[in-house]
Amino acid sequence: MDPEFDHIVVGAGSAGCAVAAGLSADERRRVLLLEAGGSDRRFWIRTPIGYGKTFYDRQVNWRYQTEADEGLGGRTSYWPRGKVLGGSSSINAMVYCRGLPTDYEDWRTAGNPGWGWSEVEPVYRRIERQIDAQGRETGNGPLWVSDRSAEYHPLKRHYLAAARELGLPATANLNGAQPEGVAAYPITTRAGLRCSSADAFLHPALGRSNLVVRTGVLAQRVLFEGRRAVGLEVLQDGQRRRYRARAGVVLAAGAVNTPQLLQLSGIGPGPLLQRLGIELVQHNPAVGGALQDHLGISYFYRASEPTLNQVLGTWPGRLRAGLQFLLSRRGPLSLSVNQMGGLVRSSAGLDRPDIQLYFNPLSYSTTYVDRRPLMRPDRHPGFIMGFNSCRPTSLGRIDIASPDPAVAPRIQPNYLASAQDQADALAGARLIGRLQETQALRGLIAAPPEVDPARLGDADVIEDFRARSGTVYHACGTCRMAPEAAGGVVDATLRVHGVQGLRVADASVFPNITSANTGAPSILVGVRAAEFLLTE
Repeated sequence: MDPEFDHIVVGAGSAGCAVAAGLSADERRRVLLLEAGGSDRRFWIRTPIGYGKTFYDRQVNWRYQTEADEGLGGRTSYWPRGKVLGGSSSINAMVYCRGLPTDYEDWRTAGNPGWGWSEVEPVYRRIERQIDAQGRETGNGPLWVSDRSAEYHPLKRHYLAAARELGLPATANLNGAQPEGVAAYPITTRAGLRCSSADAFLHPALGRSNLVVRTGVLAQRVLFEGRRAVGLEVLQDGQRRRYRARAGVVLAAGAVNTPQLLQLSGIGPGPLLQRLGIELVQHNPAVGGALQDHLGISYFYRASEPTLNQVLGTWPGRLRAGLQFLLSRRGPLSLSVNQMGGLVRSSAGLDRPDIQLYFNPLSYSTTYVDRRPLMRPDRHPGFIMGFNSCRPTSLGRIDIASPDPAVAPRIQPNYLASAQDQADALAGARLIGRLQETQALRGLIAAPPEVDPARLGDADVIEDFRARSGTVYHACGTCRMAPEAAGGVVDATLRVHGVQGLRVADASVFPNITSANTGAPSILVGVRAAEFLLTE
């Protein structure tokens, strides 16, 4: 065994960075943070629009592939996940949305006291520093959430006008008192650079003598003495090593890797683990189950006025944008292309929003290089409108395929398995069709779209959705927070059922998927995990 620590945190991602920083704030606790990837000090990570470069970069990305999915016509899906300090917060599109207050009421109702909106909203306010379009700050938390709408492409005026024409509400702040409505998306940037969870939480804590961070370390299994987690076996520098934890282990490896590591450690579906020769510590078939993800689709339009295509799709435009970014940290390279959207109701009779909208002032064509899709901005002006349903009901699974930790687990999303999810896909497509038919957008659309959601019949809409939709990269739920009898893996304080000294803190614990992007609630879970441990 290597020297002992009080806490071992596995995974330096969105949640893990917050866990490690929170625990190490108590100088009496010695904390070890282990990350399979490497440093986040890379130009294309620091540059906000650089997520297009890291999308397939094996040096910072796990690059998972799902199993063939019947709901997508037998297609597989590519799932990028961060393998670097900051995890997916270092390679994502930076959109930051807490979701709706009712999402957290759902969490509490699922058997998790302390997770309702009245309990989590103060935590959000404590960790955020919201910067409005005029540069005014609200809050003094470590995580910068910036309204960059003043710099968003002028095309946004058409989209906002179309939303008004349809009677969709507008909101000034998707993370404010009125999260429902159409708005500019806030993004996690600070002074024109990405502000990942590593930037916000981990890097300020690195000077602490009681925090040790090890990168390039692949976790093999949690070590148990009886039913108590006492450490971790890892592969480091080509050698197997063991680290010991006096107070316990926190798994923050994400919705894919955390259930994988639990199963490798003997916690999961007993028949599967026994078939693979893994000693069973705790039978729980819910480990890896209840997988949820947002499934989205894009519709492409030619525009009658210039868009970001005329900037990012030409060498002179890219050169000007690059110089602007290097000299001032402003311009298109300091932003996301996911600029407008919001949470809306597809019909008036609903009790809460059911659709998340997206509007990008850019369109692209896809070519393949070494069997990888390469997205290039179109030469002609163009833009994208898209959506995903807020709360899909289909459940998938993630299970290990081998006792070898280096072998990727089997990801079975089970997309569109429920009639409700198919109805939501149809409702979203019809909403996009109504938007494109508004007076505000008719003048902007230069030609009928190749796939026209306003003209397709219902069956054709669903067929197109099966053929073209894809993940919005919001996997969660594979280690649900709920009572064990209700299909839970962890309790309301994130302790793994049936064992001691082991917690989970990442998107895998979501009792149900939130209505919007999952980065914000993942960080929330990490912050609360540290609080739970500090008050024991």
